[in-house]
Amino acid sequence: MGATAVGKTAYSLELAALLNGEVVSADSRYLYRGMNIGTAKPNADEMSRVRHHLIDVANPDDPWSLAKYKRAATHAIEDIQARGRLPLLVGGSGQYVVAILEGWNIPPRSENSVLRSQLEETLREPGGLEGLRRQLALLDPESAATIDIHNSRRIIRALEVCILTGRPFSAQRGKTPPPYDVFVLGLNMPRPKLYARIDERIDDMLRSGWVDEVHRLVERGYGWNLPAMSALGYTQIGEHLRGEIDLLEATRRIKAASRRLVRRQTSWFRSHFRNTHWYTVGDGALEVMKSDITAWGRRLRSGD
Repeated sequence: MGATAVGKTAYSLELAALLNGEVVSADSRYLYRGMNIGTAKPNADEMSRVRHHLIDVANPDDPWSLAKYKRAATHAIEDIQARGRLPLLVGGSGQYVVAILEGWNIPPRSENSVLRSQLEETLREPGGLEGLRRQLALLDPESAATIDIHNSRRIIRALEVCILTGRPFSAQRGKTPPPYDVFVLGLNMPRPKLYARIDERIDDMLRSGWVDEVHRLVERGYGWNLPAMSALGYTQIGEHLRGEIDLLEATRRIKAASRRLVRRQTSWFRSHFRNTHWYTVGDGALEVMKSDITAWGRRLRSGD
C-alpha cells in the first residue's frame, strides 16, 4: 500500500515475479473499463507480465459497493492460493484493503432510493457534506471517526444503514478475521519528491490523451453524476469540458487535489495499519522487501 504515484504498481510487478504471485487490485477506480489514463491503470504490457484480478470488471455506470468488492477480492485470493501461488493485494483505496485484512461483515445495501435521494440532495447544498458528517457523528460516532471526512459515498452509506435500521452502522458491520497470514508492506517517498513525481505524471497523462478519454466516456453516455466519474482528475477535466475552466486551471486543480489526497492517504494508512513494514522507494528497497518476506515465510513454516 502507499499514497498515489508512490510506485505500488512497479514494485508489485517485481515482487509478484520474484514470489510466484498474482496481483489483486485494491483500487476502486481500476474496476471500471475505459478509465485507463486518468487512473494510472497498469497497461497491457504490465498486465501481461503478471496476472491481475479486479481490473476492468465493470462499466462506469455499474458502481461496485464495498461489499461486492470484498466478495470478489476474497474469491480471487482463495483462487490464487488454491493454485499454489501468492496473492498480492495492491492498492491505494484504504477501506478496500482494511475490509479484506480485518474481515469486515458488511450490511447489505439498502434499496430505499427515496432516503438516498434525500441524503444526496443534502450533499449538494452549501455545507451539506459537513452537515451529513455531523449527523453521522450523532448516530454512529465510531463510523464518523473512521470514514474519510471527504468520502461522501461512505458517509451516505453509513447514514442510510443507521436511519433505516435504528442501529449504528459500525455495530452491524462486525468482523470475522480472515484465514490469512498477512505481511503488510507500505511504500514511502520524501514528500517533495513525491509531489514532483505526481506533477510529472499528471502532465504525462494529459499529453497521453486524458482529456480525450474523459470526452469519450461522456459521449458514450456516462454522466458526470456517476460515482466513477468523481475520480480524482475526472471531475476537474469535466469542468474544463463543460467550459467552466480552462485546461491550465484544471491541471492546477488536479495537482492541488492530488497533494491533498497524499496527505489524507498517508494519515489514514498510518492510523489504520499499525503493523505495516514501511520501505522508502529507491535503490535496494526491492531486495529488502524480498528478504523480509522470505524471512516472514520461514517463521510461519517453523511456527514461530
